[in-house]
Amino acid sequence: MGVGGSALALAATWTSGPLATGIGAAVTTVYTLVTDRVRPQHTNPNDAALLRNASGSVPRVDQLDRPELAGVHPADGHRNHRLAPPYVERDAEPLLRQAVEESGFVLIVGESTAGKTRLAYEVARSRFPRHAFVRPMDGTALAHAIGIARRRRRALLWLDDLENYLGADGVTASALTELLQGRPGRVVVLATMRSEEFRRYDAREESRLTGSDRDAWRVQREVLHMAVKIRLERHWSRAEQQRAAAHRGDPRIRLALDSCDRFGLAEVVAAGPELLAAWENAWAPGANPRGAAIVAAAVDCRRSGLRRSASRQWLQDFHLPYLAERGGPDLQPEPFAEAMQWACKAAYATSGLLIGNYSQGYVAFDYLLNAPRLPAVPDHLWEALLSRVEPADAYDMGLLAQQASQLSRATAALERARAGGVAGADFLLAIAVGDCGRPRQAVRDLQSIVRCRRAELGPRHPDTLASFHQWAFFTGEAGDAQAASTAFGELVVEATAALGPEHTDTFAARHQQAYFTGEAGDTHSAVQQLSVLLDDRIRLEGPDHPQVLAVRRSLIWFSGLRGDLADTERQLRQLLADAQRTLGPDDPHVLAIRSTQADFAARAGRTREATTVFTQLVAERSRVLGHDHPHAIHTRLQRAQGLVTAGRSEQAREELAQIVDDAQRVLEPEHRHLVLARGMLNQLQLP
Repeated sequence: MGVGGSALALAATWTSGPLATGIGAAVTTVYTLVTDRVRPQHTNPNDAALLRNASGSVPRVDQLDRPELAGVHPADGHRNHRLAPPYVERDAEPLLRQAVEESGFVLIVGESTAGKTRLAYEVARSRFPRHAFVRPMDGTALAHAIGIARRRRRALLWLDDLENYLGADGVTASALTELLQGRPGRVVVLATMRSEEFRRYDAREESRLTGSDRDAWRVQREVLHMAVKIRLERHWSRAEQQRAAAHRGDPRIRLALDSCDRFGLAEVVAAGPELLAAWENAWAPGANPRGAAIVAAAVDCRRSGLRRSASRQWLQDFHLPYLAERGGPDLQPEPFAEAMQWACKAAYATSGLLIGNYSQGYVAFDYLLNAPRLPAVPDHLWEALLSRVEPADAYDMGLLAQQASQLSRATAALERARAGGVAGADFLLAIAVGDCGRPRQAVRDLQSIVRCRRAELGPRHPDTLASFHQWAFFTGEAGDAQAASTAFGELVVEATAALGPEHTDTFAARHQQAYFTGEAGDTHSAVQQLSVLLDDRIRLEGPDHPQVLAVRRSLIWFSGLRGDLADTERQLRQLLADAQRTLGPDDPHVLAIRSTQADFAARAGRTREATTVFTQLVAERSRVLGHDHPHAIHTRLQRAQGLVTAGRSEQAREELAQIVDDAQRVLEPEHRHLVLARGMLNQLQLP
C-alpha cells in the first residue's frame, strides 16, 4: 500500500504506506471406548453422534463412571490397572467450582494433556450429578445437542476440545445466549480448549487480520468472550505434587511424579512424551516407517483445519508421499494393516498415536500437534485433503489458511466452500482474492455482497457494515484512495450509530478513513484524525494493544512525510522496541515498522542501510507470508530501488525482470506493484 499506481519514477518506490506491510487488512474427538452402560448409538441419523446409554437415552452425569466417557485420554493401564488413575485435586479446581456456580459457560484452557478434561469431569460429577450429560461426538451433532440441552430441565452441554465446534455451522454466541438465558444453574456449558487453539483468538491475531476478513473469526472469538476462562498449567505445582504423592501406590502416578522435572504429571499419565518418542523413532529402517508416515498424514490433516476424523482409506492414500520423502522401500516399510495396528496401539495401554476405529475414522493424538520442529503442511497433503472434504470442512480449511496468510490455499478452499453453498464463504473468498493481489475483482464481488446484505439484513447490521468495510478497503487498494476515504467516512457514521463510538469496528473504520485520507494527499487531515484516534484507543485499550501500535505507525508515517526526519526516526525506534517487546520479532506489525524505518533511512540518504534492511525483509516476509504475497513483492521492489540508487543497475534489472514475471503470475494486470515494476524496468532499459 501507499505506492500509487501512477508513480512510475524510480524514486517513488520509497513510499510505503503504513499498512503496506504484510499485516493483512483485515479435530474432532472420536469416542472409541464402548461400555455396557454408556456408548454412542448409531440408529437415528440425527442422534448418531451423541453419547447415549445402552437404552439410547442421553445419560446423566452421575452415570459416567469412567472419565474416558467424557473424553479423558485413557491412562497407563499396565499391571492390570483398568480403572483411571486416582484423581489429584488441581490448584485450579476451586476457581472452576466458583466459575460454574456463577456462570453458565466455563472454558478450561491449557496445553494438550494438561488434565483439562479430567478436571472438568470431576467437578461436573460432584456439582451436576443429576444433569443430563449432552455430549456431541462431532461438530455435525452440535445443533441437535443444543436442542436437547434446551429441552431438558437440567442439562450439561459438554464441549471437550471446543475448537472442534467452531467454524462453519459451529456454535455461536447467540445460540449459547438463547440456551442459557433465564436458566441459571439448570443449563451449564462446560468446555475445554488447547492453548494453541485459544491463542488464535487473542488481540494479536486480530491485528494480523486488519484490512482483511475478521468477520468469521470474530464470530468464533465472540463465543470465547462469553466464557469464564480457567487456565490450567501443564506443569504441576509443588502443592499438586504433594497431593499426588498420597497416591504413589498407583504405578502411573509414581511414574509421573518421577518425571515432573521435565513433563507435566497429566501428560506423563496420558503418555504424551512416550507417544511422541515412539513416532520419532518409528522412521528408522525396519521399525514402523509406514506407521510413522500414516501418523504424519493424520497430524497434518488436523493442522490443515480438518475438524473431524479421517477415514482409513484417506490415510492409506495420504501417507504415501510422506513415506517416499523419507526413503520409501529403503526404509523396509511394514504392510499397511500392520502399520495401522501399530499407530492405534496404546502406549502402556493409554491413548495411541491415532484415536478412532475403522467405522468412525481416525484423528491424531492432540499432543502430537504441538511437537517441536514440525515442518509446514506439504502441498500434496493439503491438496489431496481439499479434494475429498465436504464444503463445510473446506470453509474451515480456508479460514485457517487465510489467518496464516496462505492465500492461494485460502482461495482454493473457499472457492470449494462457496460452490458447496456454505454461508459466508462468498464473503471470505472475496477478501482472500483481494489479499492475493486482485483488489479490483474483490471490489466487484463485494459490491454484490453489500447489496444483498443491505436488502436482507438492513444497512446497519454488523454483517452489512463488515462487507462495506471490506469493499471500501479494496476500493482504496485498487488505486482510488479518495473514494475509499469518502466511503470510510460514511462507514464511521453508520458504525457509530449502530455499534457505538468506542466499538472496535468503529475504531477500525476511523483508522482506514485517516489512512486513505493521507494516501489521497491530505496528510494534514490524516495526522489530525490519527492523533485523536490514538488518544481514544490508548484510553480504552492501553498502550501495548496491537492496534494502538498500528495507529502509532500510521501517525508517524504521515507526520514524517511533513516533518523532521530525525524526530521521525527516533519515534520509529521507540515504536519498534515497544512492538518487539509485546508482539515478538516475526509479527507483521514488527516487520511493518522495520519497513518504515528502512523507507525513512532511504529518504535520509542512507541507501546502503535501507537496502540491507529491505534485503532482510524480503527473506523474512517471504518466510512468514510467502514469496508471492503482494507485501513480499513490494519489499522486493524497494530492494531493487536501493540497488538502482547504489549504481547496481544490472543487478536491479535482473531482479526487476524476475519480479515482473512473478507479479504477472499472481497479481491483476493493473495492480500497482506490477505497473510500478514494469515502469522501473522500462526506465532501466532505456538507452
